[in-house]
Amino acid sequence: MNLLLLKALLTPSLIALVSVAGRRWGPSVSGLLVGLPLTSGPVLLILVLQSGTTFAADAARGIIFGTVSVAVFCLVYGWMALRWRWHIALLVGWLAFLAATALLQMVIMPLVIAYLACVATMVVSLAVFPRVPEKTSAAMPPPAWDIPARMAVATVFVLLLTNAASQLGPHLTGLLAPFPIFGSVLSAFTHAQAGTAAVLRLLRGLLVGLLSFASFFLVAGTLITSAGMLPAFVAAVVTTVIIQSASQWLFARRREPRYA
Repeated sequence: MNLLLLKALLTPSLIALVSVAGRRWGPSVSGLLVGLPLTSGPVLLILVLQSGTTFAADAARGIIFGTVSVAVFCLVYGWMALRWRWHIALLVGWLAFLAATALLQMVIMPLVIAYLACVATMVVSLAVFPRVPEKTSAAMPPPAWDIPARMAVATVFVLLLTNAASQLGPHLTGLLAPFPIFGSVLSAFTHAQAGTAAVLRLLRGLLVGLLSFASFFLVAGTLITSAGMLPAFVAAVVTTVIIQSASQWLFARRREPRYA
């Protein structure tokens, strides 16, 4: 398949499938879908085909590091949401992600060390995450344009990042790949429509999902140069689903509306 066609079709197809599935089968399925690398996974696959397994393996390490920046985004947005409306919280969250990325660009560690740093960041972020208020507003259904907008934004992001990968290098490409597109959309919509308590629960769930997210790239980055692309991605997907399922079971507090 033409690489440009793959870039244009893979990401929006995945997003459409999982979004419809999450709304069709409810919170239990949505919880599983939160941890899937819906943009970073296609980015890594395209990098394998475009630049080879060595480049992709280095990018996988960068993506794991990038999850640290995502944790920072969730934590900062959470604290900002206690006092400010969604647009202020989102802007400050983005700035925090970019600041963390700029710092992490100067650090390169082995794959396993990067993974452990991600796990430690997730644990600390959950420990200092703001307390969720008891009172919450009723959740509202997403607008009709929600899924098409996600598909369009994510596709543009994947096209831009993979086209610039050779100039950015594998480490910076990996750091930018987890940019919280879906976290931003979900957080802004939930914050605006359902209030502070709902967005805090969402962000806490996203933090928990980072463990399975990072595990995908730990497995893929470890196997991709030795076992090949297909076995690496299959093993990574299976690992992600198992860990995300366990995480949802362990950390679930109560049933709440979630959108995937």
